Amino acid sequence: MLPVIVFGAALYPDGSPRPALLARVRAALGFGAQHSDSLYVLTGGVPQAGWTEADVMADLLLSAGVSEEAILREDGSADTCDSAIACTKLLRARGYGGPVAVVTSDFHMMRCVAMLRALGWITVSVPAPSRTDLSRRRRLWVHLREYPATVWDVLLVLIWRFRQ
Repeated sequence: MLPVIVFGAALYPDGSPRPALLARVRAALGFGAQHSDSLYVLTGGVPQAGWTEADVMADLLLSAGVSEEAILREDGSADTCDSAIACTKLLRARGYGGPVAVVTSDFHMMRCVAMLRALGWITVSVPAPSRTDLSRRRRLWVHLREYPATVWDVLLVLIWRFRQ
């Protein structure tokens, strides 16, 4: 088994996936096509119209032919930090301690990988491409905010880890 942790992304108010979520699912499917033992660990518990990010991703994976047995939903987290901790709990409860593949948007990869490594995981990065239609200012903001967020979130997961 190779867990493929797919970090969620915000949904539209009607519960449909935004481009970032679709790109992440496509990247996960591409990686999974090369690794038949993939277990897709889908994160994101912020519901829109009754659908969580994990639910929407599961629906997309099932539509693409992935079996229900290859999907593990983590639909209780509200943010990236919660997701990393919740996935750690889920996988450790199953007795898993090997490497994990990390799927998220390219700009978000540094933070997700840093948190998971701080939680003791060996990671393989599977970046999903970012939108190219954003303004220069928006792209700059999206990338720059990840630096302080990474420091903060790594601190939070380390505090959680050492309290366990």
